[in-house]
Formats: sequence, structure tokens, C-alpha cells
Amino acid sequence: MPKLIVVEKPESWKFSLHDVDVISADKYITEVNFQAKNLKVINLCKSFQYQSEGYYVSLLAEARGHKVLPGVSTIQDLRFPSILRDDSLEFDELIQNTLKNEPYDRIEFNIYFGHAKSENLNRLALQLFQMVQAPSLRAVFSKKNKWVLQNIRPLSLGEVSEADRPLLVQSLEKYLQRKREFRPDKKKYDLAILINPDDSNPPSDARALKRFYRAAIESGFNTEFITKDDFDQIIQYDALFIRETTNVNHHTFRFAKKAKSLGLVVIDDPDSILKCTNKVYLNELLNSNKILTPKSIVLTEENCDSLNDKMSFPFILKQPDGAFSKGVFKINSLNEFKEKRVSMFEKSDLLIAQEFLPTPFDWRVGIIDGQVIYVCKYFMASEHWQIVNWNKQDNTHEGDVESIAVDQAPSGLLKTALKATSLIGKGLYGVDMKEVDGKFYVIEVNDNPNIDAGIEDKILKDRLYEIIMEVFLNRIKTQK
Repeated sequence: MPKLIVVEKPESWKFSLHDVDVISADKYITEVNFQAKNLKVINLCKSFQYQSEGYYVSLLAEARGHKVLPGVSTIQDLRFPSILRDDSLEFDELIQNTLKNEPYDRIEFNIYFGHAKSENLNRLALQLFQMVQAPSLRAVFSKKNKWVLQNIRPLSLGEVSEADRPLLVQSLEKYLQRKREFRPDKKKYDLAILINPDDSNPPSDARALKRFYRAAIESGFNTEFITKDDFDQIIQYDALFIRETTNVNHHTFRFAKKAKSLGLVVIDDPDSILKCTNKVYLNELLNSNKILTPKSIVLTEENCDSLNDKMSFPFILKQPDGAFSKGVFKINSLNEFKEKRVSMFEKSDLLIAQEFLPTPFDWRVGIIDGQVIYVCKYFMASEHWQIVNWNKQDNTHEGDVESIAVDQAPSGLLKTALKATSLIGKGLYGVDMKEVDGKFYVIEVNDNPNIDAGIEDKILKDRLYEIIMEVFLNRIKTQK
């Protein structure tokens, strides 16, 4: 992918980069040559203020489908320091450990593409760069009871001292010349697969991830596994595949939003994460579109006492954003309801009470881009009402799984699942359903469904992974 560095005075900058052009902001904004897609733009203009040249470089880059640093959303975020201070709380432990030996109650330092002048600040500098995604930054921390991010802002080139210029140039060159693990010449596009190596219950096991990797390579992708620490690298790719449990208040959502803003093809896309991870939204969406669901009632602390008149025991009580059957409880009595709702309302203002439909198994229909790719029966865990019994630690905590060929699955099941996912988007989904008296009830739509080796891929085998990679490839080609 061709790279451009945009500055006010190109003649003032010397970079040791053979595949990078350094041009002026005027030239980038006005010349037709730079309106083609598939460019990477590093905006080093002296100002990103609204209506400045630097602002328009980023704005036009996004309009042209270029991958630009900083993006317009980052420029906007920098106008609201309180939002960035809140974001910094996610790595509060790193802040405290990094600054614990500072002798004063205030520290200020510059960051260039994730690098600081002092080696001991580099881990913190990288986190701040990943959070803000601007080439040059100045961060200010202060301490009362503990260290907090007081302010962070973009640093103009005019503010970069002569002593810091070599660090800026060196950091930029490192940023643009990162080596890839696997890059044969015939590969045209770059795919990142986001995973969490420490997750004990990931959406894809190690064998499935290897099959995704192999399918991606064979489809024509340079492919790398990345983690939450690689947020600053997203600009390097054409596509992002999230194989980590998603949530809105989570780094997976920020990865999806950033990837989308940069023009990457991304699954799960942020809209799907937003819609699927909240059961209150899903309940309203499905009911509004006349899709059969178990009887459900949205609860607040004000209306929960009247639930007895509307729902009989036992019923299911759910956190709006639970995943993998967590945050879901079977309530058998009024006392149990009163006890459980106290702790659940501490985490959310709304809960969902749902009719309990006992069945020996749940259906799961896997769908991508509007096509069914697998159908499974997930049987209940031994002596339990869910497919996973999180209270058990032995090998009986999960029920058996039976995979079924798509053309052998009930047509009503497939029709209902496709209708439900059409309301969400064209991503990768798993529709959980129950069958009662020949009717199919949608329990929920998952944006990040399980795909494990030997289970969901049992029928299609390698072809399942190939189909998903073909969706990525076709979408990239469509938007080029």
C-alpha cells in the first residue's frame, strides 16, 4: 500500500524510507493524483484545529478511502479531554506502576508514534498512542491521591524540539516499516485476526484458529494474529476478523470502530456488536418484527415487584450484556428473585425476565453474509438447564453437540434464523433457538458465535473457513 507523509514544508524533513513520499498539505488537498484509493496517509501538519489544513487532510483522506493517522474521530476526541481521561482508567495499574517513583506531583512528556524519550515511559507511551492514535502527543499527569491523566493533546511539528526530531523520525520509520510474519509476493491484502490468548472460553479454539489462518493464506491474505496491545497497528491492514468475545464496553468494540473508520472490512462490525450484545435491544427488535420469542419483560427497579402478575416461576433472569450463557439465571421462587436481582441491578439499570422453555437441546444456526454455514444442536449439560454449567469444573460442564447438514435442518428453523439476522446486518452470527411443538423461538442472536474445530465445522470441514475468508475477500474487492 503506497504511503504518504503530509507536512507543511516537505523540504525540511529527511526520512530513510524508500517507499514513502513526503508531500505538502496543499499538494495532497488539491492534486488529482492523490484522490485514488488504497493509500496510507500520515498527517504531520502543524495543526489539527477545525478548518485548518491539517484538519482537512484527515477529513479528505477519509472521504477518499485512505487510511489516515490521525483520523477525524481522533481529532474530535482530542477536543474532549474528559473522555480521554475516562479511557485512561482502563490501564490505571500501568500508570501507577510507571510513575510510582516520580519525585514530583506532576510529569509532562512527549510521545512520538508510541515512543517516549525515557525508556521507562515507553510502555505507558504506547498505551496512550493506542488510545489516541495521533503521531505526536504531549501527555500531562498529576498526582493527589494517585496519578491521573490530566491532559493529552496533539503536538505540532513546531513544538518538536531539535533534540526530539531524531526520535520523531526514528519512531515514524519504525512505525511504517514493521515486519510481517508472512508476506509472500503473491499476497495482495492484509488480514488481522484479533484473539485473546488468555481467554479460557474463546469463540474459536486453537485448532480452529489454525484453520482460519490457513484458509486466509490460501485465499490471498497476508495474515497475522493480533491482541488488544496492537490497537495502533490496525491502520496497517485491509481487514479485521475479531475472534475474541465482544462487548460494547470493551476493547473489541474500539477495535471494530477504529477498523471501520479506517475503511477496513471488519467482522464483527461495531453495529453488530452494539445490537447483538444487548438483550434489551434484541428483544425489542425481534418482537417489533414479529419474530417468535419466549415471552419477555424488561425490568427496572420500579416495576420488578409487579412481575409476579405477568410471569410464572420458574423463569429466566438475564443481564442485558451477558455472553456464553453467563449472567443468565433460572429463578424458581420469589425469594430467589429478590435476592438475585439486587446484585444484578448493581451492574445494570435494566434486566430481562424471560419465559422458561425447557427443551433437551438448543438449536444454533451459523450465518454469514445472509447464508447459512452450519447448524448444530447443543444439548443441555448433565443435570442442568443450560448447555454450559459454569458451576462445574470437570468435563461434564458442557452438553454434547450434534452437527447437522444445512439441507437436513428444518426449513422453519433456517427461515426464522435468516429473518432475525437480516435485521442486524451481513456479518457473522449465531442464532440460538428453541423448538417447542414445531415452532421455533429465537432466544438471541450472537455476533461472535463459536466456531470450534470438530464441532461447528464438522459437516463443511475446511470449506467453512474458506467461505468466511471469501466473504472478506469479496468485500475488499467490492470497495476497491
